[in-house]
Amino acid sequence: MLQLARQAPTLDAIITAHAALRAQVPLVQCLTNVVSAPFMANVLLAAGASPAMVDNPEEAAAFASIAGAVLVNLGTPTAAQVQSMRLAVQAADDIGKPWVLDPIGAGVLPWRGAVAAELLAQRPTVIRGNASEIIGLAGLGSSRAKGFDSSNDPADAMPAAMSLLKHAHCVSASGAIDHVVGKVQDDTGNVSHYLLRIAGGSALLPRITASGCALGALVAAYTAVAADAFCAVAAAHVHFALAAEYGERQAGGPGSFMPAFLDGLDLVDARLIRAKAQIDGVKLVR
Repeated sequence: MLQLARQAPTLDAIITAHAALRAQVPLVQCLTNVVSAPFMANVLLAAGASPAMVDNPEEAAAFASIAGAVLVNLGTPTAAQVQSMRLAVQAADDIGKPWVLDPIGAGVLPWRGAVAAELLAQRPTVIRGNASEIIGLAGLGSSRAKGFDSSNDPADAMPAAMSLLKHAHCVSASGAIDHVVGKVQDDTGNVSHYLLRIAGGSALLPRITASGCALGALVAAYTAVAADAFCAVAAAHVHFALAAEYGERQAGGPGSFMPAFLDGLDLVDARLIRAKAQIDGVKLVR
């Protein structure tokens, strides 16, 4: 089981996590939506992980016990898939495997909102969404919030993200500048909260389907290999942003961006992370 971070993520820690991802090729169980599955699988493969879309009730728990991490994505849930999510999460919890909750539409549609609340009570390792989803999950949204598409700035989601830290080690809200909040425990056991802002990426990301879902899967992959959940989330967001920047430089539009982005995920290395990562952090006062 991942322990709380001992310090906020550093560039060296992110580089170490990236090297571990490439060396270990973690197996990620993705219980995800029908729209995202192919792209998500390709993103994981290009980044250096191994995807498995095992989401049936007959196999979900057994597979969670052998996967390095589990992703639960509420994009297009069915009754059978929700049952699989319950089983996979319980199996992961039983043996201390990390799992990530991506609460798509949780603040908009009542049934999936109830499912998200049930899963939230199981204490995911990480919660990852766009700003509207994080606000909706925390119960701070309104009937006008989109829920599926980000209609809020990530900075606006920080009160909601902070409230969700009682359920998870780390919460991230993606957008033009990704905002990541996480817990850090010092040697005396005191827990502090830190905010990381991760810039970069591409304006083309929102113009292709399933980019946010794929980021959730990459977060799950990093939780399987990183020293702590906070570092895992930071490393995934940096990796994703640098790949998107590469993709945009190569692309003429959304159609050519997708394959170029996959190439970028493969090309990111320690040198590029050290030279181009855009991160700043601050300790939060509650």
